[in-house]
Amino acid sequence: MALFDDEAARPKRVHEIGQDLSLLSADELRERIDQLRAEIARIEGELDAKGSSRIAAEALFRR
Repeated sequence: MALFDDEAARPKRVHEIGQDLSLLSADELRERIDQLRAEIARIEGELDAKGSSRIAAEALFRR
């Protein structure tokens, strides 16, 4: 292991809504798109899970 690890020193890139994109390279923009698509899928999965829980609860209380 090297004395100084440059990879460990870099903070994880986080996208902020409305941030200036002009300084990012095309590869960085593509990476952001991939990250955002993955986050959308994660959020939609959570939304589906909450919808399923709500439907189950409604079915239980209708009895």
